[in-house]
Amino acid sequence: MYYIVYGFIYLISLLPMRLLYVLADGIYLLLYYVFGYRKKVVMSNLQIAFPEKTEAERIKIAKQFYLNFIDYLIEFIKQLSASEAFLKKRFTISQDGLKDLNELYKTGRPCQIHLGHTFNWEWGQLVLKKSTPYKLMVVYMPISNKIFEKIFYDSRTRSGSIFLPATSMRSAMVAHNETQYLLGLVADQNPGALSTAYWVNFFGKPTAFVSGPEKAARLRNIPVFFAHIEKPKRGYYHAVLKIGELNPAELKEGELTLRYVKYLQEVIQQNPDMWLWSHRRWKNELKEENMQNWVDSDKPNYPSI
Repeated sequence: MYYIVYGFIYLISLLPMRLLYVLADGIYLLLYYVFGYRKKVVMSNLQIAFPEKTEAERIKIAKQFYLNFIDYLIEFIKQLSASEAFLKKRFTISQDGLKDLNELYKTGRPCQIHLGHTFNWEWGQLVLKKSTPYKLMVVYMPISNKIFEKIFYDSRTRSGSIFLPATSMRSAMVAHNETQYLLGLVADQNPGALSTAYWVNFFGKPTAFVSGPEKAARLRNIPVFFAHIEKPKRGYYHAVLKIGELNPAELKEGELTLRYVKYLQEVIQQNPDMWLWSHRRWKNELKEENMQNWVDSDKPNYPSI
């Protein structure tokens, strides 16, 4: 069954981009207007993030988000057959950021990159792997469907990147701890354990963020870069890398996460349609027992605390 599904998707990937985007536009119409895929979640999230905007403005952002989301899915299909030259033409990385990253490599230190769910991260990791001497590793959440999990895994690792399942990351990292790696972390995920999460104000609402990326960086004093992706025009992307902190061990607990959250919020405010609004980012409420993990300098903007 895997080869049948993969073969069908691969044949679709051979179509030129202009035809794939026609397909994407058709799927968008169905997803947004007919099926309303997670539309309540998207509009609720936009209401939380942008209460100052009108309903019409939030709907405009939502529609563009759905277009970007479908483009991301179609572009993932394309990467099954896309050449390295095709990807490098359509996905660029800031030269200043790459220079800083490759200068860091010369020191022999590993590195982390903290990235949010901004499109198109799939193309990004493939191009980054070819742009730096680091051993690139990415933490990901496995897909429950075994066929699609294998398709995604094979496509994501085609350039030589190592993908580590988030469900067993600690044990998966053991073999790489003493190597010079570049670890890509999508750091805006909902944390699995609220008791160990860091809590900050994110768009004015108390929000839990995973603490693992910061704790690992502080424990081993691993330099951290922040990254986001911009979309100059359809089918073309540009990643911006910047130094978040070269010596995390010198920071107080929570400071690195707080910096990243502020960076992420600014990125989303500048290009709101590029973020993944369909996940329930504010599903967890801050409770009294979690207040010991509040790391923001501002008091919680939450009436019961």
